[in-house]
Amino acid sequence: MSDEKAARLAAIRAANAAKRGIAAQPSTMAERVSAPSEDLVQTASARRETPAAEALSEIRRAPSQPQRASESDSFADMPPAMAFQTFIGIVLAAILGAFAAIVALPTWLPGLSASLLGAEPKAYWYLSRSSAFVAYILLWLSMVFGLLMTNKLARVWPGGPTAFDLHQHTSLLGLAFALFHALILLGDRYIQATLTQVLVPFQYSGYEPFWVGLGQLGFYGLAIVGLSFYVKERIGRRAWRLLHFLSFVVFALALLHGIWSGSDSQGDLARVIYWGSGGSVLFLTVYRVLVSLARPKKEGRVQAS
Repeated sequence: MSDEKAARLAAIRAANAAKRGIAAQPSTMAERVSAPSEDLVQTASARRETPAAEALSEIRRAPSQPQRASESDSFADMPPAMAFQTFIGIVLAAILGAFAAIVALPTWLPGLSASLLGAEPKAYWYLSRSSAFVAYILLWLSMVFGLLMTNKLARVWPGGPTAFDLHQHTSLLGLAFALFHALILLGDRYIQATLTQVLVPFQYSGYEPFWVGLGQLGFYGLAIVGLSFYVKERIGRRAWRLLHFLSFVVFALALLHGIWSGSDSQGDLARVIYWGSGGSVLFLTVYRVLVSLARPKKEGRVQAS
């Protein structure tokens, strides 16, 4: 296990232990904060040697605050799973890939000219539709892993730190594929969309402009949620969590965009994808709400006993 993943795992375990300690022994925890034990003092230098120990030390200092430590707070304290430089590289790869398909491929592969530049070009449309499905599935996976974390089902599979990594990676990769999905349409001479029509919501006046506009809004919403991983230290934990609620709106917009503007939405495969993804997100969302409602009652019974 790498030091980074070990740090995440240690942070989550320490937060859970702190939560149980505060609920069961508040006076004992206060004594530990005010008077650190000799063992902690003796091992302080050793804990500073690894990232996992540093993260654990930070979480151990959290019980001095009056608010209750929660599992979502421990995830909010974790560093981004994907380095910002890596994310920028992926975005640039999507842009350059679209540019290569539009400009370079007809020159390098003249045999594709009939499909790329002919009277009824279809290659760019196929590239756009395939990348759209990939982007949508990645967005769906990001929603699933995020809900698994907040529902605490990630403890069963695939584990808290792994779910957090997958949640962020799928979100950012989905954003890159969504960008490619939009830019590749610039090469389709049948649609004849301009860069402004592709990037500015509701500026496209061709096929299903309203549903296309909703998809464009969903793309920018996904960008806001994805980039929030890198600015949560500046905007604060509360604002970061509120921004993440935007994910539900983004998913709904992407689903409506795919159903109503997709040319193959009536196909069996597309129906399976849309019904399966929408149904699973709805189920996990309802389960999350029920768990949130049941938690205060459980905590009240524990305090009463």
